[in-house]
Amino acid sequence: MELAGSYRIPAPREKIWAALNDPEILGSCIPGCESIEKVSDTDFTATVRAKVGPVNARFSGKVRLVDLQPPESYRIVGEGSGGVAGFAKGDAKVTLVAETTTATTLSYVVDAQVGGKLVQIGSRLIESTARKMADDFFGKFCEQVGGEPAEAVPVESEPPTEAASAAWPAWLPWAAAVAALAVALAALA
Repeated sequence: MELAGSYRIPAPREKIWAALNDPEILGSCIPGCESIEKVSDTDFTATVRAKVGPVNARFSGKVRLVDLQPPESYRIVGEGSGGVAGFAKGDAKVTLVAETTTATTLSYVVDAQVGGKLVQIGSRLIESTARKMADDFFGKFCEQVGGEPAEAVPVESEPPTEAASAAWPAWLPWAAAVAALAVALAALA
């Protein structure tokens, strides 16, 4: 499953970068997050409860931040397990492009694989649930970081440049990783 999106956030890039690496902010924004712990500067663990169609499970996951280029981009690599519900593993590229001194566009691309009962549900339902989780995450994230809702940017009209997509985003870097790792795990910013 591949998932991509862009959001224009009313905050400076450095503030967004810091928030994408703050477990307290991430935990309050990730839908169904029960816990998130920063194990090291690049490693996090999280427990997220997610419902995908008829499957309701608690996913435990680990993510690692790699290819860090502060405050521009990074890649999130992670995996999670929901017991009988299945598992997910994925990779997300997150980029932050400063539009102005007070606005930043966050773009992400997530590639996730799922197994177990999640596969039986179907890719459309998994994808729509992951998109909803990403939208919920970014809505809360933007309100906390920027004080107002984010503006979704159509991916088709503003694709990330090759240089910008060389690293994986943060929320969907996280939302993406955790959304991809929580639903198909998630995904994380």
